Amino acid sequence: MKKGIVVVCTLALVLALGGMAFAENVIKIGAIYPFTGPMAGTAQMLKDGVEMAVDIINNKYDFDFLFADTEGLPNLGGAKIEIIWADSAGDPKTGMSEAERLITSEGVVALIGCYQSSVTKTASQVAERYGIPFVNGDSSSPQLTERNFKWFFRTDPHDGLYARQQFEHLIELEKQTGESLRRLAIVYENTEFGSQVARAQEALAKEYGFQVVEKLAYTTGATSLNSEVTRLMASKPDVVLMAAYISDQILFTKTFKTMRFAPKVWHNTAAPGEPDFLKSVGDDGNYLFLRQGFCADQVVNKPVIGQILEEFRNKFGQEMLADAVRSFHAPIVLADAINRAGSTDPEAIRQALLETDIPGDYCLSPWEGIKFDPETGQNIHSQYIICQIQDQDFYTVFPSEFATREPVFPFPSWDDR
Repeated sequence: MKKGIVVVCTLALVLALGGMAFAENVIKIGAIYPFTGPMAGTAQMLKDGVEMAVDIINNKYDFDFLFADTEGLPNLGGAKIEIIWADSAGDPKTGMSEAERLITSEGVVALIGCYQSSVTKTASQVAERYGIPFVNGDSSSPQLTERNFKWFFRTDPHDGLYARQQFEHLIELEKQTGESLRRLAIVYENTEFGSQVARAQEALAKEYGFQVVEKLAYTTGATSLNSEVTRLMASKPDVVLMAAYISDQILFTKTFKTMRFAPKVWHNTAAPGEPDFLKSVGDDGNYLFLRQGFCADQVVNKPVIGQILEEFRNKFGQEMLADAVRSFHAPIVLADAINRAGSTDPEAIRQALLETDIPGDYCLSPWEGIKFDPETGQNIHSQYIICQIQDQDFYTVFPSEFATREPVFPFPSWDDR
């Protein structure tokens, strides 16, 4: 009888330990995106980018990329990454509460997200308070890495860097064409993202000797932009610099066409690179310039891009566009840090993030690599490229070392297309 009790107890202990080992072989990372509301389509693309990265981390692939030759994290016994998803609905307060839920109830060891800078701002405050690493790949407000946070890291460049590249591109266009592009209109949605873009653009306009003839803030989600476009036309700008989310970008494009407004240059943030843009506007999206952290034509400079794009296409049935690439890098960086730390202890992960030095060969974006400034948490190697939509596709036009096509200039009138 006693022997039987011993056997039963031993079996129970083995099962318990086995269950514990299984639980410890999964590492939970929380991901917050706006899965409901006007950004839902964007959130799905961001989710796909994260899932592509996790698939490479957790499984073997026959190409040369970080974690592609292993299954899981080798320094943690092959532990797999599991993403716990949360919906911010595009609301900063919801993003904050979801961050707290993921940390306190779901037991995540780190966070990624949240796309909208205003949501990332509040969610990362929660991570900072709890001492949980937050790796951001898809929010661009410069202010996010100006807060002296210990636990916040960003892989992608911010809009301050992009704004400077915009002006360098405008000066290059002036040199190439002999046209003056000195009269600027700055158009921006009035939350954290757009306001920070506009602030950087206005400061740089002064630095580079450009004249801001109109500065126009609008509320995202408007059903009509006729009055805003009327104001723009009255200011007679050579260049429109626009910071908009996808639904507004579509409406601005349709309104520009209806009102026959065609500045010499129309420069945008990332919204025209999202799948729904060209689906909605078709040929009318041609000739816009946009900032991108990635463009598929860069496969000529880095062949592994083509292999990952093919895997993405097979997995999700669509092309891997820039938003998916932005979200792709964050889980890669976290997995690398956790693996080097050999631990899921938050402080150990944070220290490993500070020591991150991922070569450019393991980045889909055209970077020298990923290495964080210890004071700000910003990737010191990040940069954008500037693309132009031509023939309903995206081509790199600036900087020259990455360019695959010459830009179409000026922006053609709507009647001459």
